[in-house]
Amino acid sequence: MKNFEQSDLLNRLPDQFFANLVAKVKGLVEEGHDVINLGQGNPDLPTPDAIVKELQAAAENPAYHKYSPFRGFSFLKQAAADFYKREYHVDLDPDSEVAVLFGAKTGLVELSQCLLNPGDLALLPDPGYPDYMSGIALANAETYLMPLLKSNAFLPDYQSINPEQWERAKLLFLNYPNNPTSAVADKSFFDETIAMANKHNVCVIHDFAYGALGFDGEKPQSFLQSEGAKEVGVEIYTLSKTYNMAGWRVAFAVGNRSVIESINLLQDHMYVSLFGGIQHAAAKALTGDQTAVSQLVQTYQNRRDRFIDRLNEIGWKVEKPKGTFFAWLPVPDGFTSESFADLLLEKAHVAVAPGNGFGENGAGYIRVGLLDKEERLEEAADRIAALGLFDK
Repeated sequence: MKNFEQSDLLNRLPDQFFANLVAKVKGLVEEGHDVINLGQGNPDLPTPDAIVKELQAAAENPAYHKYSPFRGFSFLKQAAADFYKREYHVDLDPDSEVAVLFGAKTGLVELSQCLLNPGDLALLPDPGYPDYMSGIALANAETYLMPLLKSNAFLPDYQSINPEQWERAKLLFLNYPNNPTSAVADKSFFDETIAMANKHNVCVIHDFAYGALGFDGEKPQSFLQSEGAKEVGVEIYTLSKTYNMAGWRVAFAVGNRSVIESINLLQDHMYVSLFGGIQHAAAKALTGDQTAVSQLVQTYQNRRDRFIDRLNEIGWKVEKPKGTFFAWLPVPDGFTSESFADLLLEKAHVAVAPGNGFGENGAGYIRVGLLDKEERLEEAADRIAALGLFDK
């Protein structure tokens, strides 16, 4: 069989970060070990029953058996606008300020292709979601990494960025509540972001994947709640985390009209939108009873409290995350992110993600997903305690 050479575009793509971790976990499970897998960001709870029933009923509607409108059904875009009005008091034009996406990841990758030319510069958080890099690589553009440090509450320090880099930059990627650090951002930070974007003519892309997941009664801030946000950028919202719909692949971009049009134009050439039944169920999720969302947030908060409290009891002094379903934990002295993650997997059979996989400034941390029952999370902490690394 002939071996056809891959394009330069494919060769530019970074390695998929989680592939190695998945392989290690799979190997241990196949050997018969009970692995508590807290290494990935895949929600473990089912989609609320009411949303599933909406899809089941919609699947019988012949109108959805045809091609969907290229840019999505108007009712889903209206639902997204209504959602933002209800949750964030933000007004959106559903026709020009909302774009339907095949999941947030797709939109985040597409945006670089929409707005960057070869050699252009994008500002990225470090540590950050690895797939931001994928879109930039596909666009053959360049990156400037903004350190997210504990000393600055894991927010980028805009004043430390060289003016020359600001002048070259075309895109700025942000993500709060943050994956992997679980940090949150307030209105003053987004106000500063908008001022810098206006000053340097940079488009802001805010990845709001964990927008619903704020703890202790604190509601995460939307970028669009700051005055002038729509002038300088867009926000990406996914139903994956808010409604446990990760496998449904449905999200939307909202904000700047020119950016929304660019996404729509690119997708006109790639897709014929989502299955209509999924759009129908997604619209119902956004506009229907939100009790399940409140319950989900409480579930994650209960998991966080039980897990982090137990870690502190065993002598690992760590702070509780303020958002997302992750905990960003410093590794003990004498370990790197990878060596500690390997030890936990091999000796305790607890899978976590090494922080350096999210960027150079993730070194010295691991990311733990709060994606199992409280009892299993406590068991994970007990297995870690049994390694004898911490003094109570």
